[in-house]
Amino acid sequence: MESRPTSTAARASREGAARRPSRLTLPVVLVGVALVAMSISGTAIALPSIGQDLSASGSALNWVVAGYNLSFAAMTLVAGAASDRVGRRRIFIVAAVVFSAGFSATALAPSILVLDIARIISGIGGAGVMAAGGAILASSYAGAARNRAFAFMGTMAGVGIAIGPTLVGGLISLAGWRGSFVTFAVLGALIACGASRLQESRADRIRTDWIGSSLFVATLSAFMLALLEGPDVGWAHPMTVSAFAIGGLAFISFVIAQLRSAAPVLAPELVRERGFMGWCLATLTTSIGFLGALVFLPTYLQAVAGSTPAAAGLTMLLLTAPVLVAPVLAVTLVNRGVSARRLILTALVLVVAGNFGLLLLGPEHTTALVTVPLLLIGIGMGASFGITDGQAMSLVPARLVGTAAGFLNTLRGAAEALVIAVFSAMLLAFLTIRLGDSDRAARVAAGDLSSINGHDYGIEVDAFTVSWHFTQLGIGAVCLLLSVAVALLLLSPQRSIPEKVDRHAPHPR
Repeated sequence: MESRPTSTAARASREGAARRPSRLTLPVVLVGVALVAMSISGTAIALPSIGQDLSASGSALNWVVAGYNLSFAAMTLVAGAASDRVGRRRIFIVAAVVFSAGFSATALAPSILVLDIARIISGIGGAGVMAAGGAILASSYAGAARNRAFAFMGTMAGVGIAIGPTLVGGLISLAGWRGSFVTFAVLGALIACGASRLQESRADRIRTDWIGSSLFVATLSAFMLALLEGPDVGWAHPMTVSAFAIGGLAFISFVIAQLRSAAPVLAPELVRERGFMGWCLATLTTSIGFLGALVFLPTYLQAVAGSTPAAAGLTMLLLTAPVLVAPVLAVTLVNRGVSARRLILTALVLVVAGNFGLLLLGPEHTTALVTVPLLLIGIGMGASFGITDGQAMSLVPARLVGTAAGFLNTLRGAAEALVIAVFSAMLLAFLTIRLGDSDRAARVAAGDLSSINGHDYGIEVDAFTVSWHFTQLGIGAVCLLLSVAVALLLLSPQRSIPEKVDRHAPHPR
């Protein structure tokens, strides 16, 4: 009679052991996150070198960064939902392989067109690594362990963002921009090998919403095409107008499809929950405030301030280094009783102040002028990394962890992609007004200025600086408005999204 309880206890023990995450789970996911973060932050350092080597400027050069971020944003939500259905480890491995292949093709690209396509492929891989990695952590850990795991994830994202510009700048100085991309390709392949040792997990009885996924990708792609190509071909050009129209129709169709789908790629209950959306909007706001400086400031530093790629990467540490330490500090404060909502609102204030502070940017003593603004933005971004994911995921049921993780990273990716497109369009528009020549404006925006001893050099520097100020003013205003919206959402009563009840389960007696 006593053997049955013993057998039951042993079976429970075995099941608990089976559910215990592998020792490799955290290291593999975190290294993958850091690698993707480095690829996002570091590429901007290579833009002047790529432009000179491949004779590229304007939208073609902007697609090097924007194409990656577009595919990252478009596919993160899809990858997150797919990881719940197909398997989180499987998606992670496939994504790491795609990431590595894309960077290999980038390093070998003979033209800017091939390079842009390769970057889009790399972004698809990066999306899968981030979304499936977050889903793996959410399904492998619970409670305080999950909070620590996501804090480490934020830290590693901070590490990647912090060292990305400096690492790429150093690699370019040593091996050229092609050699820097080869390094990422090799690391991506190693991540795929390590992920093969992780445990698999997936949600039961879930279907894939291919219609919704396709419409989401079409929506973001159409809007990005319009925003990036509009400054070159004209905002009234049939291609630009058609892209905006297609994007609008695709978005309306996506919303209708999500409301009617039995297995939506974006669960409507996530959108309806104010607390979850507040945290998501917070991460979107910090991403907008962070990416403009991250992507476009290195070009200004190299073209106007005369910095080398390595020196520009070191200057960017003012922006990225705080992201290395702030996530752990933020989550420590929350665990000690500090209100997470008050902490994120403080972080948003820092980001807004830093963006308006970048209006001080000038050609003389450039680093000294932007030191404090860059530090403020970096601290705010880092605090957001440390707490937004964990706080948002605490409101999400287990059945939606992949979708929610994908949604969070999709917002970041979409914000990054749109900031690049909008910042580029605004910068080119202001430069064109100042210089009176769109081709010349595109060259200046790419960092290709006239000879430093020529008369035109001073005109171009002045135009570049003033255009940056007007563009940055717009970014700061957007961050301010979004911060107000976040405050309204987070200060309202919050609740978690309930699990669905299995109608076929026996009722408790």
